Amino acid sequence: MADEAVTTDDADDEGRTDGGERPQTHTIRLELVDKPGELLSALRPIAENGGNLLSIFHERGNLTPRGHIPVEVDVECPPDRFETIVEALRDEGVNVIQAGAERYGEQLTLLLVGDIVDTDLSDTLQRIESSTDATLADLSLSAPEGRGGASSARLRLATRTGRMDEVFDHVRDIADEKDLDVIEPLVEVAE
Repeated sequence: MADEAVTTDDADDEGRTDGGERPQTHTIRLELVDKPGELLSALRPIAENGGNLLSIFHERGNLTPRGHIPVEVDVECPPDRFETIVEALRDEGVNVIQAGAERYGEQLTLLLVGDIVDTDLSDTLQRIESSTDATLADLSLSAPEGRGGASSARLRLATRTGRMDEVFDHVRDIADEKDLDVIEPLVEVAE
């Protein structure tokens, strides 16, 4: 028997994954709490789900409206693994502000009125962001009587396109639980 040379077109196989799909680059914007280990916790789901880390831009000098650190991560993976990575990040409790082409295309502005400070504003904001397709874009708090008195918070939430009603319903549920009033979505008018 003669030795047979097996040839493959290396150029076609180069850069392919075991599934045969070429990896693509995706950008994920995260919002992390400023404490040791948070960045590592955010990177773990990427690696565990087949993502190849290309770069990290850690904006430690800047803070989001909630006082967290924005982090931009460039990841290379096959398109079919990208959604799994994003879901794994969210399941890990990482606030994903933007993933690939996913954008928060609509904004919802509303008022919460009541004893906002003592009902734990931080908890309210965390629950809105962790269980809806929204992220806090801006917050204004007014507590003229100080802690323990009536206060109001104007929230501007960036929501995924088409999810505004769902986000508003969820905010209403949280407000009912905390005995807060919700003023229907505010419409900002340009002067």
